[in-house]
Amino acid sequence: MASITQDMKFRLSLIKYAEKYGVTNAAIKYKTNRQYIYRWKRRFNGSIESLRDLSRRPHHHPNQHTQQEIKLILDMRRRNPDSGLVVFWVKLMQRGYSRSITGLYRFLKRLNLTAVHPPNPSMSQNPMSRWTIPDSASRLT
Repeated sequence: MASITQDMKFRLSLIKYAEKYGVTNAAIKYKTNRQYIYRWKRRFNGSIESLRDLSRRPHHHPNQHTQQEIKLILDMRRRNPDSGLVVFWVKLMQRGYSRSITGLYRFLKRLNLTAVHPPNPSMSQNPMSRWTIPDSASRLT
């Protein structure tokens, strides 16, 4: 990202003012606290790019599925494409899967591997369509 945001410009002017008049006066003028100014002064290295917000994305996910669990799920889903969530989870548990059913649901949802059942044929048609009302021409004959 090469664009300079308003936040970055604000932080730069805040730091320059703090260097000239002091942190306390800068905090009063910019209506912020001193810790905020000290944090950005510590991060500032002379370029405006150092005042960009850092990513909040976690560095690792300690509870994510292991490669063995992912392989087991994918193999089982390939063999049982139409199994419902509970039945599928029970089959996985019998083969050594130890996660909760909620975790399995989230994993399947993320990979779009949820079972798609065809609609029930007895309920697909309108129940009123089975009843036919004889028209007036058939009643006359």
